[in-house]
Amino acid sequence: MLRIHNTLSGQIEEFRPLNEGEVRFYYCGPTVWDFGHIGNFRSAIAADVIRRYLKFKGYRVTQVMNLTDVDDRIITKAQEQHQTLDDYTAKYIEAFWEDFDALGCERPEVAPRATQHIDEMADIIDKLEKNNHAYRSDGSIYYRITSFPQYGKLSKINFAGNIAGGSDRVDTDKYEKEDARDFALWKATKVDEPGWETPIGRGRPGWHIECSAMSMKYLGETFDLHVGGIDLVFPHHENEIAQSEGATGKQFVRYWFHFEHLKVEGETMSKSKGNYYTFRDVRDKGFTAAGVRYFLLSVPFRKQLNFTFDALRGAEKTVASLRDFRARVGEARCEPGTDPQTAAAIETALRDFESGMDDDLNTSMALAAIHDLTREINTALARQTLRAEDQRATLSVLDRIDGVLNVIGEAQAPMLDDEIQGLIDQRQEARHRRDFKRADEIRDELLDRGIVLEDTKEGVRWKRK
Repeated sequence: MLRIHNTLSGQIEEFRPLNEGEVRFYYCGPTVWDFGHIGNFRSAIAADVIRRYLKFKGYRVTQVMNLTDVDDRIITKAQEQHQTLDDYTAKYIEAFWEDFDALGCERPEVAPRATQHIDEMADIIDKLEKNNHAYRSDGSIYYRITSFPQYGKLSKINFAGNIAGGSDRVDTDKYEKEDARDFALWKATKVDEPGWETPIGRGRPGWHIECSAMSMKYLGETFDLHVGGIDLVFPHHENEIAQSEGATGKQFVRYWFHFEHLKVEGETMSKSKGNYYTFRDVRDKGFTAAGVRYFLLSVPFRKQLNFTFDALRGAEKTVASLRDFRARVGEARCEPGTDPQTAAAIETALRDFESGMDDDLNTSMALAAIHDLTREINTALARQTLRAEDQRATLSVLDRIDGVLNVIGEAQAPMLDDEIQGLIDQRQEARHRRDFKRADEIRDELLDRGIVLEDTKEGVRWKRK
């Protein structure tokens, strides 16, 4: 049984969705004003692992991940570049999906954009006004915090006085309000600002109302799971609860799961500190998407992770080792039958993987199960005691586990000796033609397939990694 830490209760709870066999969950996606940084993608990978594990457990999953394509920063940047919101964000939406796909994340069933759900936002705000949870001031509409006595139940913060928010996306709400703690649902727009004509008047949405509208449209007024970074607990998720439950009178979300911060060399990532990295920055330094993914999921998501390039290099080596292991198991020529000790190790690996993931999505324990299996099978390979039935079972277990973690990837067909020699001959011919680019391409291709070339005085030698 899957057990997760529910931020709402502050306790580890058994995860039981509303409808048996079905999970509806929402992940707060990116604000598409720039390229995604590695902290953003730790969250994206965390949500992807959760999605994949729920499917592993047999659930039918409906996941919604929003794209915030209107906020103060986007408006400012678009105006600086004399572009419409759509034109400005198009580049970053395309880049996000490219990076998302490269990092091995499955696309959600629904990926709504905020600007395409203005009517739904206006409808919620209208309900909040009628329920006396909202009021107007200078053309803007605010949520009245005092109208919702449960405000603070997620973050457990004492809200006496004016409290600044915990995320760099928090709007400063520099408008006239009844209470300093109230937040903007709908903002009056200036003449030169983008806005929408709606039944509640012309304006643009506050950040928090966007997620309430998009999640409830596709998942219903009450759904199972809401995930996101720990920095979103307050005020964003706290405000989502207040406005959603204020509008419907129903519980908004049953389980909240939050991911801890990513540190860089022990410090908060910041452009001013020079330790701010997008995924593209890291990739351009020669690191692979698989290595980045392995590193970002190597520590349980509710624990802080410290990013260093040394650690990332270690992750790269581990991924290469796992892929080599899978290839060697696939290439092994095994006698028929099974070995009881090996068969037991394979069963234990799958059981330990699931036990680790069931324990608050503990990816460290899940990865340990893989590494324990590799040691057992490598020993069997060395002793030539791996049997055909155990070989098939090992590959099957690796595929099942990697269906969740997605760090090993699909196995390539093993290269035959004559195939390797053919590529080596092509490389030698290319070198004689002084086509060093093609020669390097062949070397890299062989390396990707687990074949290392050594140029010696006696000629080219090759070996398997």
